[in-house]
Amino acid sequence: MTQSLRIGFIPLVDAAALIVAVDKGFAAAEGLDITLVREVSWSNIRDKLNIGLFDAAHLLAPVAIASSLGLGHVKVPIVAPFNLSLNGNAITVSPALHAAILGELAGDPRDLLTDPLATAQALSRVVAARRKQGAEPLTLGMTFPFSTHNYQLRFWMAAGGVDPDEDVRLVVLPPPFMVDSLANGHVDGFCVGAPWNSIAVDLGIGHILHFVSDILVRAAEKVLAVRRNWSETNPQVLAALIRAATAAADFIEQPQHRAEVARILAQPEHIGGDADVLQRTLDGRLKISPDGTYRESSRYLLVGREGASRPEPVQAAWLYAQMVRWGQASFSPEALRTAQQVFRSDLYDAALGRAGKAATGPGDIGAFAGPAFDANDIAGHLAAFKIGRRCG
Repeated sequence: MTQSLRIGFIPLVDAAALIVAVDKGFAAAEGLDITLVREVSWSNIRDKLNIGLFDAAHLLAPVAIASSLGLGHVKVPIVAPFNLSLNGNAITVSPALHAAILGELAGDPRDLLTDPLATAQALSRVVAARRKQGAEPLTLGMTFPFSTHNYQLRFWMAAGGVDPDEDVRLVVLPPPFMVDSLANGHVDGFCVGAPWNSIAVDLGIGHILHFVSDILVRAAEKVLAVRRNWSETNPQVLAALIRAATAAADFIEQPQHRAEVARILAQPEHIGGDADVLQRTLDGRLKISPDGTYRESSRYLLVGREGASRPEPVQAAWLYAQMVRWGQASFSPEALRTAQQVFRSDLYDAALGRAGKAATGPGDIGAFAGPAFDANDIAGHLAAFKIGRRCG
């Protein structure tokens, strides 16, 4: 018997496992008839998942946690039994801001490519100079208040002495609107997933300053999310969906399949755009400057390799800690447990018939600044940072 499912997604490369699962027949092989519904904003995805218009969704990992905690919206418990991606975001800035940061770098300008502390400190000097001149604060775009993009931007800036709530303006923009906002001068930069950073570079209006893997070695990004009550009443369907997504992720990670995957993603009903740009994203080889400079990173986007698909509770704990750091939540042991229980490695392991084995440990977030993250000492971890907005 075939099970019909409606799954919402945003046109981003990290939706690839869902798109390929449908296009290449991995979902059909598991008895699933999936209709993918393209949306423009994360609030649409969240709301339609919460009220049952979607059975599952491509979702920002922090939104799944926030929904389960009742932060910023109605409380709807969500579970994430599959990671659609680790990493994959980048910080892109306008040519003017890029030149200003370059001018403030104390040392070799090649630090722009490798050292987020150097660029964050340079940004701090740019901010100070603008304030002295009476200029408007810089405006930076991110995709949602409860988003990795928000936390990654804040983590980077704060490490260099920039207070993200006092020294700059952070604004919410749907991913497909980032490039036009940069072109029109509405923002000076943004943090977003692929392919929008590359599109800005190809248009000559942006420079990729950092891959998120410069900031965090291993960062949970998007998850396959379902309502907890749906997961409890449809366990076999969910297991089939996990298997289909796993098969698709494995297919995507084979280099010989990348060109085909890029063509699939480039279809207008999926992501659209240039298949060559999408393949460069999958390969981790991105043009970072309009002058044609490229950069390669094996860690730019992890879809299935290195255990990327298995949801790890330590990642949920790190995201919850960022909510506490920036005043979106008060700390409590109960809330921490709830956050960690969103990432259901047990469901992942059961669907694939694997013995549970964590792919990461407490220190494997790999942040470029601050102490190694310990999910058992959130308070101690946050106390190490001078800039924050803790509310309790």
